[in-house]
Parts: sequence; C-alpha cells; structure tokens
Amino acid sequence: MSIPTLAEANQFLEESERLNSGPWVAHSMYAAQAAELIAAHVPDLDPARARIFGLLHDIGRRFGVTDMRHVLDGYRFLAERGFEESGRICLTHSFPIPDAHCGSGEWDGSAAEFSFIQDYLQRTRYNDYDRLLQLCDALALPSGFCLIEKRLLDVTLRRGFNACTLAKWKAFLQIQRDFEAVIGHSIYDLLPGVVENTFKARIL
Repeated sequence: MSIPTLAEANQFLEESERLNSGPWVAHSMYAAQAAELIAAHVPDLDPARARIFGLLHDIGRRFGVTDMRHVLDGYRFLAERGFEESGRICLTHSFPIPDAHCGSGEWDGSAAEFSFIQDYLQRTRYNDYDRLLQLCDALALPSGFCLIEKRLLDVTLRRGFNACTLAKWKAFLQIQRDFEAVIGHSIYDLLPGVVENTFKARIL
C-alpha cells in the first residue's frame, strides 16, 4: 500500500506540529475534512484515502519554516517511507498548472531540486485525487472552510502576484466546476460553516 493508514497519517501530523507548529496544521485538518466530504460524492474516489492525502499534503512543513520547498520535503519524507502516492500529493497540490515556475511563492531549494520538481510535474498525468487536493487546499483556511476566492486572495496577499497567478486562479475555478458537475450541486453544500467562516473569520 502506497499510502499510510489514517492512524499513521495523524501520528505524522502530530509529530510535525511538535517540530514546527503553526496555522498550517489546522489548515491541513480542514483540507482533509473537505477532501473526505467531497470524495464521498464522487464515484471511484475513496473518502478515507482522500482524508489521508489532505492530512499529509503539507507535511513537508515539519522541517521548518520554508516557502515552496515544503512540497519537495513532504514528497521525500513520505516516499522514503514507501508512501509514494501520498508523496505525490505533496508535490502536485500546489500546482494546478503542472509547471514548477507557477508556485505561490519563492523557490527556496537548489536548482537541481527545482529541476526534479519540474520534470516530475511534466511527466505526471493528474488524477482525480491530485485535482481534489488542489481544490481542497484552496477551500481551507486555518479557521475553517471558505469560498475559494477568499483563499486564493489570502495566498496572493501573503505570497505575491506572479505571471502565473491569473492562470492558476482560473485553473482552481475550473477544478471546482468539474467536481460540481460530477456531484450535481455546489461543493459548498458539503462544507459546514463555510458561510460564517468566509464572511466573519479573521484570516490567519
């Protein structure tokens, strides 16, 4: 099995919070819950598997405060333990456009590591789990679920606007439309507290 159990995923997250606590932990838990809730309405997706992917998508942040390097750190952490499929989500979740130049932030690793990510993304054909976690990453603030537009703006205000930003926003919104076409209604119908959190919560 190329993914950890739910118990193992929770243990990894708990360990990581002790190593590098921060809002990313709560964000990961909400992303996991969103992935589970949406996957339950999509044929051929396993809600339990989706939840595990959500819990671990930012696990590279256990190694300290980094920018885009966390995607590679997470991939390596999981792949080295035999969890290649979960590691894949660490790499793909930040790139709805499969181009390493289109991350939301600065690359803070080596040139060789950047080339590895670029090659990985360009030879990877995204599946529904990749796209689901890209979507759920964009639906979860540390304080709860929110409209995707609020999360995209939150990330841009913190990380900056680049040549890929508008194209990325369009890609995220297309993923939302694609999943809504499958489930037959708005994804927000599945996310408890999304209205209250979007319009009342302070962004962290």
